[in-house]
Amino acid sequence: MDTAAYLERIGVDPAVDAAGGLGREAVAALQAAHVRTIPFETLAVTGDPFGDRDGEGVRLDPADLYEKIVERRRGGYCYELNGLFGRLLDELGVEHDYVAAVMLGEDGEARPPANHLSNLVTFGGERHLADVGLGTPTLREPLPLDGSAVTDEAGVSWRVVGTERPDADGLTQYRCPDVETWTDRYLFETTPRDLSYFAATNDYLSTAPESPFTDSPVVARATERGHVKLGPTRFVRWVDGEATEHPVLGADEWYDRLHEAFDIDYPR
Repeated sequence: MDTAAYLERIGVDPAVDAAGGLGREAVAALQAAHVRTIPFETLAVTGDPFGDRDGEGVRLDPADLYEKIVERRRGGYCYELNGLFGRLLDELGVEHDYVAAVMLGEDGEARPPANHLSNLVTFGGERHLADVGLGTPTLREPLPLDGSAVTDEAGVSWRVVGTERPDADGLTQYRCPDVETWTDRYLFETTPRDLSYFAATNDYLSTAPESPFTDSPVVARATERGHVKLGPTRFVRWVDGEATEHPVLGADEWYDRLHEAFDIDYPR
């Protein structure tokens, strides 16, 4: 991995001093820059929604991830984004492990197992989740496991709470601006895992007809005060918790939105 090129990809000075490893503040800056620059996107799974071009598939080999995200300036979903970000943390001397998580459906059910990959980092003996692979809302800074809440620049609050489930060590929750109740986001374990541990679920999520990712493509990216999200028929911009929706009128507008809002040049 060319660490300097990766840092340039997310708009961070490649001369960052990583001697002895980075602290929480520096990792928070990397995480925020990452989610505002590199989109969560599933085009490698779905292919072109306006053509007959299939997606190229999702490979978890670190060299493939680097080539796609850094050299080709694309995005990806959780296994890709958190997988490569974890390698960057390793290169910068941050104490880091991959951990398995399970995104919760609207019915509160956790399925399938290991359907999300997150990063567990440690600063001064205190563990945090450093996750750049969520869709929306996006986690923008390391989240401590001690239950204390953090509120990001977009006004979204996050916390980790305990769980009685035998297959999880914690539960992440978020709360949007002007909302009183917390929403469950994902369960997670703290057992260290290799990238290969996620291969089977990655294959399922990127190929199975019943996967939530194989129907229509989604592209999303954090902004300073919210996020933007693009589907085949609509473009949504969230600012301070308020959404403005715009219809996407055909292929040309979709390609233009993809370039202008996400800096992805997807061949027409």
